[in-house]
Amino acid sequence: MRNIYLIFKRIIDFTLSLLAIILLSPILLIISLLIKTQSEGPIFFKQKRIGKDKKCFNILKFRTMRIDTPKDTPTHLLKDANLYITKIGKFLRRTSLDELPQIINILKGEMSIIGPRPALWNQYDLIEERDKYKVNSILPGLTGLAQISGRDELEIKDKAKYDAEYTQNISLILDIKIFFKTIFNVFKSDGVVEGCNNEDDKEFNKNVS
Repeated sequence: MRNIYLIFKRIIDFTLSLLAIILLSPILLIISLLIKTQSEGPIFFKQKRIGKDKKCFNILKFRTMRIDTPKDTPTHLLKDANLYITKIGKFLRRTSLDELPQIINILKGEMSIIGPRPALWNQYDLIEERDKYKVNSILPGLTGLAQISGRDELEIKDKAKYDAEYTQNISLILDIKIFFKTIFNVFKSDGVVEGCNNEDDKEFNKNVS
């Protein structure tokens, strides 16, 4: 039944991501124009992530910082991050709208709507912990059980355990629960640590320090 659902899940992902691109195209266009008018540089920010079976792919986000931002430096380690984050970038980060381009990753089959958040390429501790529970054998997601259970506040081992719980109990009912809890959390900004670009900056700092 699990394998059958995974096939069904991919059909749902493809269908909903295609519909989302069509329906949200005006919003995506407006955001793209605002990014281009407020600062030079590309619309999208690409980042190397670990996908299904530990194959790497480039995750997409709307660019929220200026192109002269020091490279490979987490946001919270900058002397004054506000000097680099654009006005539209602040809004996109606060509302998680910077994650919208990942609809393209879902359409391409690199991600799922629901699943463990894809680890950064250098999050060796998280990747290793997930290997213990075969978490890396399924598609990563736009949101997941760990994201509705603490997000930035979770330690690596706790995050991996939530990912393991999802992997072992994956089902339509669980996916629906995570989907609606995610929407609720976005409005409340639950689990978001101020000064970090979601969980990415925090985790990057752990791996380079």
